[in-house]
Amino acid sequence: MVTQRKKWLSGVVAGLLMAASVNASAEEKTLHVYNWSDYIAPDTLANFQKETGIKVVYDVFDSNEVLEGKLMAGSTGYDLVVPSSNFLERQSQAGIFEPLDKSKMPNYKNLDPEMLKLVAHNDKDNKYGIPYLMVTTGIGYN
Repeated sequence: MVTQRKKWLSGVVAGLLMAASVNASAEEKTLHVYNWSDYIAPDTLANFQKETGIKVVYDVFDSNEVLEGKLMAGSTGYDLVVPSSNFLERQSQAGIFEPLDKSKMPNYKNLDPEMLKLVAHNDKDNKYGIPYLMVTTGIGYN
C-alpha cells in the first residue's frame, strides 16, 4: 500500500510582510526572516547578502505553534515569515500580515497557477502568500 500526502509546508513565503517592519537605513538594508529550521543553507544567505547588499537576520522555529504564538503576541519586527499554508488563513485574519504588493514582484507571473490555487484554499486571491515549497511524502508498506 502506498500513501502519498501533499502538504503545503510553507506555501507562503516571499512576501508575508509583517505589518510594522521596514528596517532600512541609508547605509544598510536589513531583512528580518522567520523560517523553519534547516530550510535555507547558510551559504545561500551569505550569497544573497553579497549580491544584494541586504543583510539578513534569520531566525528559525520548529513548529507552527511556536511560530503562531510569537506572531500572535504582537510586533515581532519580521519582514518575511514562512508558515504552513493551513496556518496562514487564521494568521492573516488576525491582521498579522500586510497584503503582497504584486507590482513589486516581477516574477509573480511565472508562478504555477495550479500552485497558486492550492495556496488560495487558505489565502483567497493569494493576497498574503505565494507558493514556496511543496512536500510530497510517500510511504510504501508490504
